[in-house]
Amino acid sequence: MTHFMVVDDSTVIRKVVRRICEALSFKVDEAEDGEQGLAMCRDSMPDAVLVDADMPTMDGLEFVRTLRQMDGGEKPKVIYCLTEFNVAQVGKAIRAGANDHLLKPFDREIMEAKLQEVGIL
Repeated sequence: MTHFMVVDDSTVIRKVVRRICEALSFKVDEAEDGEQGLAMCRDSMPDAVLVDADMPTMDGLEFVRTLRQMDGGEKPKVIYCLTEFNVAQVGKAIRAGANDHLLKPFDREIMEAKLQEVGIL
């Protein structure tokens, strides 16, 4: 079973991602900020992570950089989630270790296509 983690301070986004991923038979964990997400990764490294770019405490870039330095942190496919396309920000995320990006808002069809692109489906 694919283990998927969503790291986003928005309860609505976490709920939407959970519904999509559970419909795909994924095991889903939710974290409301980067620090909580990293703590959960230390306990059980997921196969894939959707991480929000803008969060309090720790932003998405710092999360990705820190994740990639952890034991096993090279394993998860990371999708960096933004509210608007910004070439510079996407470039920074890719250089930090993200595999791809996704723009909000998204629906099941868009998310499934992105999961296929990064090799999760």
